Amino acid sequence: MVRRALAHDYLYVHGGAERTLAEAHAIWPDAPVHTLFYLRDRLPADPFARMDLRTTWVDRLPARSRLARLYGLLQPLAFATVRTHADEVVSFASFGAKAIDPVPGGKHLCYCFTPPRFLWGLDRGTDLRGRAAPVRAADAVVRAWLRRWDRAAAGRVTHFIAQSRAVDDRIARIYGRRAGAIVYPPVVVDRFRDRQGVAGAAYLAVARLEAFKRIDLAIEACRRLGVPLRIAGAGVDETRLRALAAGDPLITFLGAIPDDAVVREMATCRAFLHPADEDFGIAAVEAQAAGRPVIAYAGGGALETVIEGVTGTFFREPTAESLAVALSGFDPGRYHPDDARANAARFAPDRFRAALGAAVADLGARPREIGPDLTVP
Repeated sequence: MVRRALAHDYLYVHGGAERTLAEAHAIWPDAPVHTLFYLRDRLPADPFARMDLRTTWVDRLPARSRLARLYGLLQPLAFATVRTHADEVVSFASFGAKAIDPVPGGKHLCYCFTPPRFLWGLDRGTDLRGRAAPVRAADAVVRAWLRRWDRAAAGRVTHFIAQSRAVDDRIARIYGRRAGAIVYPPVVVDRFRDRQGVAGAAYLAVARLEAFKRIDLAIEACRRLGVPLRIAGAGVDETRLRALAAGDPLITFLGAIPDDAVVREMATCRAFLHPADEDFGIAAVEAQAAGRPVIAYAGGGALETVIEGVTGTFFREPTAESLAVALSGFDPGRYHPDDARANAARFAPDRFRAALGAAVADLGARPREIGPDLTVP
């Protein structure tokens, strides 16, 4: 019998990555879960309180809630101290958890959300161009070291599983390997099934308010056209975005609203705006589950989740001008809610669990992959 352990970079926000871990834990409920640290008050007790969570020494540092993002940079040091007795490690990782080793001769299968955005130029959330030269120099040195570490950690993975074809392409470009399987993350589509609504006049964006989510494009495009926009979410970019929308009564910030309110907003929006080059884009699938069309940037996971002309449309350049053109020609009457819901059903949790279980069984029986085309016993 295979002794299996799960791993996750860290647990301090309840987002798509954490929901993916929860569904994976349902497949292997007896497997321990290794993670950097765990903020219990930020995640639901079900299922996280039932997990056999094994944290690192970072979990004992002070002010974890306030310094969570900073402590995340300690992953190379912290995960080096993790020891597991597992024959097979299945990590759900962007950065550090993919460095955890199984027992000698064991295998590590990494479900990769994306190579770390902050290291590999994937729309970095921090712009240092206005900082002092010593700060920029220090940042360059640290990032160079972390990139070397990240590539070395990726080299310890037996096989990758990518959450989208877009992520598989990044794995190939950055790590020089291809994923052994692509398994789309789970989306809880059933909670939208019985919540049909009448489409209103306002567009909707739901996201963590971080720079790479490009909510600024949605704000600028809607301001130019004088159309209403409702924004649900919170994050480090909120102050800048509120300043960008200042004085426009048609731009409404809803804050971090509960799940029921998100369902209601999605069911009654004119269309859902998805302006980011996302790894996958769970919110865009949720909007389709609510029967609403999506207007998305033509990049990343949206190309795999939105069917052009059937469940939504694309804008081709990552600019407010390009999005404004798409909005000005948009007719929600062209899109049928049943088509959107049928498309969203492809990403239901039961399909994720079946696909992930099959991928782990298949890849766990394969020899280790070295590079894109070479295998050794």
